[in-house]
Amino acid sequence: MKSLSPTDIHYFDYNATHPPFRSLLVESVDEYLDEYFNPSGATRYSLSNQGKIEKVRKYFSSLTNTPEKNLVFSSTGTEANYLLLRALRKKQPELSSVIVSPFEHSSMYKAIEDHHFSMRIIKTDLSGIIQLSHLEELLEEKADPIICLHTGNETGVIQPTSKISKLALKFGVYFLSDLMQAFGKYPVQFQEFSGYTFSSHKIGGGMGAALTGINFDLENYSLFGGGNQENSHRAGTENLPAILAFSKASELQTKELAEKNKKLSEYRKKIEEQLELFGCEIIAKSSPRTPNTSYVLLPIEEIDFFLLGMEERGFIISTGSSCKSRAREASSSLLAMGYTKDESLRCVRISTGIFTTETEINLLLNSFQELLFTFQSVS
Repeated sequence: MKSLSPTDIHYFDYNATHPPFRSLLVESVDEYLDEYFNPSGATRYSLSNQGKIEKVRKYFSSLTNTPEKNLVFSSTGTEANYLLLRALRKKQPELSSVIVSPFEHSSMYKAIEDHHFSMRIIKTDLSGIIQLSHLEELLEEKADPIICLHTGNETGVIQPTSKISKLALKFGVYFLSDLMQAFGKYPVQFQEFSGYTFSSHKIGGGMGAALTGINFDLENYSLFGGGNQENSHRAGTENLPAILAFSKASELQTKELAEKNKKLSEYRKKIEEQLELFGCEIIAKSSPRTPNTSYVLLPIEEIDFFLLGMEERGFIISTGSSCKSRAREASSSLLAMGYTKDESLRCVRISTGIFTTETEINLLLNSFQELLFTFQSVS
């Protein structure tokens, strides 16, 4: 299986976007080029394409144990998160506030704000795990729905979703979760969630498709009106090739998950042991994390020059969430955990995946060592 990545690039930013599976995208686009009919049309050709979408919906329904009518395809993770919050607003129109983790993607916070919920933030610490005792205190004060992502996009820390789900059940509230960094990377127990989202480009299916699932009864909710696509939950002509690639990538990642994670766990161990020898600190090292992610506090100040040096050597890594990295803002997740602004601005994220090789790991570590030594020598 080949990706579309240039051969001279060593890619270590899988949490930003997974390199697309070439053959899956080509297969899906070829199918679309041969049968390009609008799925919403009335002809048998259009109905055939609508049938393909419903087959994918049936697949995800079986995978997530969510009713088909409660699964909505959209274009991006941001739109999926907005649709999730729209469903909550429609279900509980008088609700004034929600309980939220301090680790959400910016799109989730904006969706909460735009649907006029105030936020009650759960405390955390250096572990990167929410404080369950504080969550329970918040629920006792007022039993609001809980919004907590499954896996941190920067740290890779896995939240205690089973325990959160039990608290939600105890207090009779919904538990909604962004699964963007979990789906296809870690076994997800979908029955724990009242609603969730995940996206195709995070698993190698390419950009243009995401999914919102809800596990409560609700007939009428949508972000915008127009056509009656997606059971009237998402107007607009469906992106058929993206939806087809979404399911193909999901099938592949599900099949390869155990073997892939075994390999990535070994890579992560090697990366982190070596980086600690170079004077780096691994954020939330002792916490449960996805095998593919290391969030690293570097012992130097010149992070921008360091990233430039890595890129010149052919390595793509990042400072964290793609929604913030270009602006070089301090990570709100790290600030919530108790790190200083200066420390949060000295962190880089290394995220691996199915195409990563041991040779690339060795080259990465060599470049890290060379650059850190250079900057430390100058200072």
